[in-house]
Amino acid sequence: MADNTPDAAVQAALFSGAPQYEFFAQAKNLLPVTSMAPAAVPFEFPAGPPEMLPNTFEFEGETRNVHALLGATHTSALLVLRQGRVCFEQYWLTGGREVQWISMSVAKSVVSMLVGIALGDGQIVSLDDPITRYVPELAGSAYSDVRIKDALQMSSGVRWSEDYSDPTAEIFRLSEASGPGGSVDQFMTTTQRESPPGTRCVYNSADTQALSMLVAAATGKSLTGYLQEMLYTPLGMESEGHWLTDGHGRELAYVGLLMTARDFAKFGELYRNHGVWQGRQLVPVDYVRDSVRADAPHVQPGGPIVADHAFGPGYGYQWWLPAGGAGDFSAIGVYNQFIYVDPARETVIVKLSANPAYGTSTREADNRDLENIAALQAISRR
Repeated sequence: MADNTPDAAVQAALFSGAPQYEFFAQAKNLLPVTSMAPAAVPFEFPAGPPEMLPNTFEFEGETRNVHALLGATHTSALLVLRQGRVCFEQYWLTGGREVQWISMSVAKSVVSMLVGIALGDGQIVSLDDPITRYVPELAGSAYSDVRIKDALQMSSGVRWSEDYSDPTAEIFRLSEASGPGGSVDQFMTTTQRESPPGTRCVYNSADTQALSMLVAAATGKSLTGYLQEMLYTPLGMESEGHWLTDGHGRELAYVGLLMTARDFAKFGELYRNHGVWQGRQLVPVDYVRDSVRADAPHVQPGGPIVADHAFGPGYGYQWWLPAGGAGDFSAIGVYNQFIYVDPARETVIVKLSANPAYGTSTREADNRDLENIAALQAISRR
């Protein structure tokens, strides 16, 4: 019998070409979630000198229109910070300053922050430790003896395809486990090894889910509770936030963080400032540095594999590193979600989107990840 719950309906519609901006703005009302409270003393970014967006940017040898890209990718929020001040903020479609939008894989970068905090606090001893030192439930799975660092760099060696146009890909098995009655923890025990850990960077949402299990086991707290304590409250989040969960209450760490654009921007501003927020070191500075550099050949630009092809940027600890060596970096999620950080220009940009063509193929012309990066770089460098 078909499952006609809202959970099944919205999952079935993803990567189909159907518009998603209504769902992305209302996910907290359609799917099971945990919640994080806004800070008792919220932080509000001050206003900076207003800016206009550049009209054009360069991509693949062509001059393209910024506003056309924003429209085609169903952009619902665009926020530009310079030196921590709001210089551009606009919402379209179902976006809005109070709208808690779904992060998609931007959440992966947040999970990495929590790993760094637990490492700094000594709850994780070393990134060279195997994940199974802390999560023995994964012994016997593909994560047996996989180093924490290898999972951070999407280099676990787990057999995986993140091809959203292929219904047989492993990502859809994980998605099924994330739905009604499913268990992502149980799914994780079924993963299989394909290559030696630390040798290939293959984009893999299960690696992030393994890291979330690590954080929960090492700290003795839920991912929601640990994020609330270590980042959500200290960063002065203005609005309530949520994590999507599976049928057993386990957070979907790889995809399901629901927050406002301004609150997402605080993560970018934290990393722009080397893990320091208002004079307090929230994430260890060495960990932040290591998170945004590619320190091995297989994670250098052109090395990471996404779906069936090499992807242009390099990879750090769950952060993407655009080619070119400019020092910029980005959290990226499907459907064109971005927290883009350009330290050299003291700029953070949040783009929340619902690109309807995303995942209908593996082509850049549909997914537009690299084109969006080029546009964000043009906005930053204007």
